[in-house]
Amino acid sequence: MRETIYLDHAATMPLLPAAREALERGFAIWANPSSPHRAGRGARAAMEEARERVKTALGWQGEVVFTSGASEAIALAITRCVLPLAAVSAVEHEAVLRHAGESKRLAVDGFGLVNPADCALPGLLAVQQANNETGVMQPLEAIADAVRGAGGLLLCDAAQGAGKLLTPDADLIALSAHKFGGPVGVGALLVKDWAMLRPTGGQERGYRPGTENLPGVLAMAAALESDRDWLDEAVRLRHRLDDAIRQAGGTSIAEDTARVPTIAAYRMPGKSANAQLIRFDAMGFAVSAGSACSSGSLRISHVLEAMNIANPDEVIRVSIGQETTKEQIEAFIAAWRQVAGTGTAS
Repeated sequence: MRETIYLDHAATMPLLPAAREALERGFAIWANPSSPHRAGRGARAAMEEARERVKTALGWQGEVVFTSGASEAIALAITRCVLPLAAVSAVEHEAVLRHAGESKRLAVDGFGLVNPADCALPGLLAVQQANNETGVMQPLEAIADAVRGAGGLLLCDAAQGAGKLLTPDADLIALSAHKFGGPVGVGALLVKDWAMLRPTGGQERGYRPGTENLPGVLAMAAALESDRDWLDEAVRLRHRLDDAIRQAGGTSIAEDTARVPTIAAYRMPGKSANAQLIRFDAMGFAVSAGSACSSGSLRISHVLEAMNIANPDEVIRVSIGQETTKEQIEAFIAAWRQVAGTGTAS
């Protein structure tokens, strides 16, 4: 059987070797970090050392609340923020939208970008760093200025940017370890000031009850500290994909705006995304359509609809990781041409 070429790193990345080693070390520290005895204090010391490592790796001067992932971090930020949720961008992840209620939806242009002028609102605003379907990066510096000028706070879903892009200047930031080579089941909420959140009691200084996932936290810190030089190659590989798919009659979504190096969305005219996924899977390629969190749904992507993309049901997502090679990208290009009817696969 042909080995699968994995091009779905936006859904989850393979566990990095350094993270695996840290995870195994963490399993040997079996005491509860909240216990007062010597073993518990040792576990607590390891937890707090990892917290400082995470802050250093991200260049973050504020606080860190460890969570089970970005979805929990987002829920914690929205439900416990001292300001009510005022608005969310129309292209946010479902983890944000499920808590959005009647808050305002910030429209985006054809590139998927929010207009910073629309963000001058009091209250909490949620605008992502990089879109999980298209890779489009929001102009967060201008957005943050507009939000703060109106007396608001900015929540940023940085699940796709953490470990790849500079940490944004937001007040609350959600991230998930498995998006940058850490394990599934651990993440964090970065908090600029404790006064922005109402405590709930329990662990994490009273902001997140539940036994701390020490092995996961240690592995997340190790993943964040890992070398990121491969991102330069990811940019080159994505440019190659953009060019080849355009030449084969496809469309690269939001190609002319800033995108995270690892994510791109492509439209194949006349071929539904579901049909493409079936064909590519049979040919040994793992790609996706939209977010992995909603891939079991037949709904059209709300992100592509908000961008007014023509025929959004013909768009798939390709996402690159550290182990992705030029040869794998060339193999996918050949497969794309075959599925599109513009060439034959090698």
